Amino acid sequence: MIAIIDYGLGNIKNIERALLNLGYDAVLTSDEKMIKSSTHVILPGVGHFKDAMLQLQKSGLDRVIHDIKDSHRIIGICLGMQVLFEFSEEGSTKGLGLLEGKVVPISSPYPVPHLGWNTLQSTHPLLNKDVYFIHSYHVTTDLPIVATADYGQSITAIVQKENIIGIQFHPEKSGDFGLKILDKALKEGFLHD
Repeated sequence: MIAIIDYGLGNIKNIERALLNLGYDAVLTSDEKMIKSSTHVILPGVGHFKDAMLQLQKSGLDRVIHDIKDSHRIIGICLGMQVLFEFSEEGSTKGLGLLEGKVVPISSPYPVPHLGWNTLQSTHPLLNKDVYFIHSYHVTTDLPIVATADYGQSITAIVQKENIIGIQFHPEKSGDFGLKILDKALKEGFLHD
């Protein structure tokens, strides 16, 4: 079972539909026991970094996520990816600290937010296609970057460290290709083909 963490800041219904479309058993939950008994966890998110962290802390879900960081595959999507990192300049707020790096404003000659379709760039054969982005901040990290996108600067699009994967774009809004990416992230990740 896949637990989609419901902390009040997410595109959770779209993600739930995408997982059901892929044939997974998925549940929207903030229940600690249910999250811990799942095999995979998806941390969605739309909105402001500081609000997300406050909600996670208020509900105790930050502690639950730390408890499962070594035993579960954790996939953060959009803002859910960003809160996996150590710090964000959006609200000058500490993140969960599961991944090394920080979240900074996009500095691009193009309009911000980075909104709409953009092409992934990767050495991974599955990943060089268009996906749907909507964000004003992006991750800087020295971790293995699986895919980037060019938006007048390099945008970290997918990052992975062992069982933890961050996806900056919205696979659930990226058509059949996005579903394939989500399926691969859940089944085996991107670093060990």
